[in-house]
Amino acid sequence: MKSSPRSFRFPLIILSSLLAVAALVGCGGKDTKDAVAPAKKADTGIPVDANLKQRLDEFAHKPRVAGRFGLCVYDLTADKPVYAFQENDPIPSASCMKLLSGVAGYHLLGTHYNYETSLFIKGRVADGLLRGSVILKGSADPNFTPDDLKFMARMLRKNGVKELDGNIILDLLLNEPVQAEVHWYPWDLERSKYGLLYQGSTRIGNALVAACKAQGIKVKADQVETSKTPRGAHRVARSIRTIDRVVERMWKNSSNTRATAMLYTIGQHLNANDSAQKVGVAYLNKFLKQTIHENNPKIVVHDGCGLCRYNRLSAQSLVDILRYGYADKAIFNRLWKHLSVAGVDGTACRLLSDPELRGKLRVKTGTLSHPYGISTLAGYCEAPNGHLLAFAIMDSEMSVLDAHVLQRNLCKVLVKEVKGAK
Repeated sequence: MKSSPRSFRFPLIILSSLLAVAALVGCGGKDTKDAVAPAKKADTGIPVDANLKQRLDEFAHKPRVAGRFGLCVYDLTADKPVYAFQENDPIPSASCMKLLSGVAGYHLLGTHYNYETSLFIKGRVADGLLRGSVILKGSADPNFTPDDLKFMARMLRKNGVKELDGNIILDLLLNEPVQAEVHWYPWDLERSKYGLLYQGSTRIGNALVAACKAQGIKVKADQVETSKTPRGAHRVARSIRTIDRVVERMWKNSSNTRATAMLYTIGQHLNANDSAQKVGVAYLNKFLKQTIHENNPKIVVHDGCGLCRYNRLSAQSLVDILRYGYADKAIFNRLWKHLSVAGVDGTACRLLSDPELRGKLRVKTGTLSHPYGISTLAGYCEAPNGHLLAFAIMDSEMSVLDAHVLQRNLCKVLVKEVKGAK
């Protein structure tokens, strides 16, 4: 594969009021909501690199430090497997779990999905006094901040509101703060900085009151309540962000907060009346079984970010997720754009910084240093023969440093140009 897929430009944020019209730029690619697993194709007649297969076998059987190890390499151009070693062994996935939650999210929500958060008013404004309600209709946007509320409060003031004689209504998808998955370590949630809409109704209400007061609007904290947006409410401001803003951070920078947000977004989309975390996890398992056709009974999914040390994927299942993404043009464009580029950006900037690797791989890394070393790597590689490869290597029960050495060595095998090889 000589060139990268066509890329798209996306808006970072669009905020608008009824006083101004904002132009929305949609995501490229088709909606993937109804995508299905690609059917088995006839033999392409394109051979795989026999020399690469031999070198991968030598790599897999070289003496290495003790620990669990799984490897899988698939030639996407030839549509054939190249090599696999203990590929079905269920191993802790660490942050490579984010490949599953991201691809599954695109599959369910579509690549055009937007997060939309709006501020409404219901009632009449006379001499600066609003006799009625101010309503914040929240989404699951993990990038929504108090600064967005400040903008909305300014729009409220521009609509003539100086004082509220009524209630502030919070119509939220998530009234309670994000909860730690049962197997997370205590500091995993404490150290994470979730967006405002994931901090619970009390903090959101206080932030909205503070934003209004900063604009000189008289409101009181005891005016805040949670309810549904009333009919006939008049929108004065909104925030729109694309799903790509979330996926880019969760793949390229391995953001746990964005991956958890994706899980909650999936859960709320499917059933707003149940636990978003529980519904989201159920969907990831369903996606694996029904769409990826992963039937390994030892595969375990507990979260969408990989912090749970009891998550179990296999090198084969990770490659199958990458194959599914490759088969869908819209999803693949986002994988190509948002995965970390070896030696260039994201989490692979330093991990795969060797000159012979720079720019030749687009990957998702995964690392958990507790309870003992867990490290995974999966992604795409441009092989010397021009073919595009999907690969995954999973290591556990060894030090992360040793695992990183194995991963770098594998990547060097994948990109190594051998004279006379076909």
